Amino acid sequence: MHIQPTRQAGAAFFGAPPQGPVVMLNLLRFREVADYAKSPELAPSTPISGEEAYRRDAAHTLPLLREAGSEVLFQGTSRSYLIGPSDERWDMVLLVRCRSAQDFLAFASSDAYLAGAGHRTAALADSRLLPVTEADLDTIQPIHG
Repeated sequence: MHIQPTRQAGAAFFGAPPQGPVVMLNLLRFREVADYAKSPELAPSTPISGEEAYRRDAAHTLPLLREAGSEVLFQGTSRSYLIGPSDERWDMVLLVRCRSAQDFLAFASSDAYLAGAGHRTAALADSRLLPVTEADLDTIQPIHG
């Protein structure tokens, strides 16, 4: 289960952040029932699904992302890999473009974001977050066999 970055991953990314815009590839798997054990102050009065908890997280987070100069480029669902492990599945895929790694860090560590981040933790059974920077297609060399 991967919900938060490890200390090592955070240090590696923010210790030598990429320059310019970064697109965050999010792969999300929801819990059947949201688990608010770590954020009981955010828990609804009756149990909700992980997907509903994530909707609450999005309602809280999206305005803050926009204020930080970020935007959701894509949100979608998936069923299974065409190429990849047959036993791995993701309920939602998000692509979020951030102006810079520094802007992302400022957003992710802000008190305003952290106040509602418990919805995300309650919602997710597992996740992946892969920072991606744009590559110049002219620099890709064809492979000759």
